[in-house]
Amino acid sequence: MAKINQNFLNLQGSYLFSEIAKRRTKFIQDNPNAQIISLGIGDVTRALPEAVTKAMHAAVDELATVSAFRGYGPEQGYDFLVNAIIEHDYKARGIELASNEVFVSDGSKCDVGNIQEIFSQDAVIAVQDPVYPVYVDTNVMAGRSGAFSKETNRYENIVYLPCNAENNFKPSLPDRKVDLIYLCYPNNPTGMTLTKDELKVWVDYAKANDAIILFDSAYEAYIQEEDVPRSIYEIEGAKDVAIEFRSLSKTAGFTGVRCAYTIVPRGVKAKDENGNEVTVADLWNRRHTTKFNGVSYVTQRGAEAIYSAEGKAQIATLVDYYMSNAAIIRDGLKSLSLTVYGGVNAPYIWLQTPNGLDSWAFFDKLLSEANIVGTPGVGFGQSGQGYFRLTAFGSRENTEKAVERITKLSL
Repeated sequence: MAKINQNFLNLQGSYLFSEIAKRRTKFIQDNPNAQIISLGIGDVTRALPEAVTKAMHAAVDELATVSAFRGYGPEQGYDFLVNAIIEHDYKARGIELASNEVFVSDGSKCDVGNIQEIFSQDAVIAVQDPVYPVYVDTNVMAGRSGAFSKETNRYENIVYLPCNAENNFKPSLPDRKVDLIYLCYPNNPTGMTLTKDELKVWVDYAKANDAIILFDSAYEAYIQEEDVPRSIYEIEGAKDVAIEFRSLSKTAGFTGVRCAYTIVPRGVKAKDENGNEVTVADLWNRRHTTKFNGVSYVTQRGAEAIYSAEGKAQIATLVDYYMSNAAIIRDGLKSLSLTVYGGVNAPYIWLQTPNGLDSWAFFDKLLSEANIVGTPGVGFGQSGQGYFRLTAFGSRENTEKAVERITKLSL
């Protein structure tokens, strides 16, 4: 009989959003007339921008002709999209990148989960807590986590960087040497951000300690304040120590279309077992071309269209829509004297649960009494206990209804 990868058995319970779906399904079965409003999973609700759909229709028409038909494309992405990414997302902000530093993919979740494969099994990782679960779970699967402690609700070999009200949800530097540091800004789940000076502290730390920062910037389009960096490469020296992940899922409504990209600068190095320097981009390219067959031509043409004048205007409208939802939720919760974070530079609102309720108890209360689905903070890590995440990705109508229902609760 074949043996399994034992590390999978070290995973704790269900994946967070699977558990939420299971509880929601059970509630609907028991209460078939309930009108559920979901402000839990970060899935968008607005239609794709017209510029995107026009470009995709045109691409389909191309593929319908023999003369313009395309089969397999380059795994790293077509030049037209790679060049648009470099020109509009980076060069426009004074950041120079080469085309062989850009890797187009079908989602940031895939990339942040897969990037760990190119590093040694004994690499020490540091994660913010609370944290996007994929960072932790994929390292558990790879065997880096060590045993899980039910007392601490943490893995023994992972370095956790607590983010709480005391430090304004901004982590302190690790108290021991680490190899890989996962940072997410604007942050999921707390919605908080770092200034350039605050982010420089991390870049300086990585350079001084031969660490690599894995910087998840999936929500950069939602940044509203001027002093908040949209890319880690705005920080001097970051191209030597940081890999950046970006997604079109929330930026352009591509959650169902699937397109993202990862930047791996040629300056980012790691060492082999003999102490020789290796260019990380070469390893990622090898992994990418071996295990991934590229994003479809139709999708990439749609992605290219977001950089047109028409596309940029429509993206701005999308972002404004969701950030207006965030303001509605934030203001509504504050009117109840709840303690609220986020919702300013990110489409997530992070609230302290009232009356000492733990995260899952508040989830059940919202679901049963207001028919609203959110995300328990403890699902993102032990430091999330006593907090709760709501997303701004619902429709305006449902967002307003949800806030109205919450204001009627006994909190």
